[in-house]
Amino acid sequence: MVTLLVSCPHCQSTELVRNGATPDGRQRYLCRACGRRSTADPRPNGYTAEQRELILRAYQERSSLRGLSRTFGISRNTVTSWLKKKPLRCRP
Repeated sequence: MVTLLVSCPHCQSTELVRNGATPDGRQRYLCRACGRRSTADPRPNGYTAEQRELILRAYQERSSLRGLSRTFGISRNTVTSWLKKKPLRCRP
């Protein structure tokens, strides 16, 4: 039998108990010390920097927001928030 020692990523306590599963089937843990939930192998949320750059370049090439939504499967609101955060640079 193999035991896996998992510690809380927030407070580094080892007082974790199993607490259900994520929608994709990974084990979820609850820390008894701080009361927060975590998974043993967390995955990053959102899009990578390369994906963002590709989508913003497509927008610069005069693609519409609806076209980007259909092509990349991304919400128009997400693209709009990226555009507000990163102003487009004009090329000479």
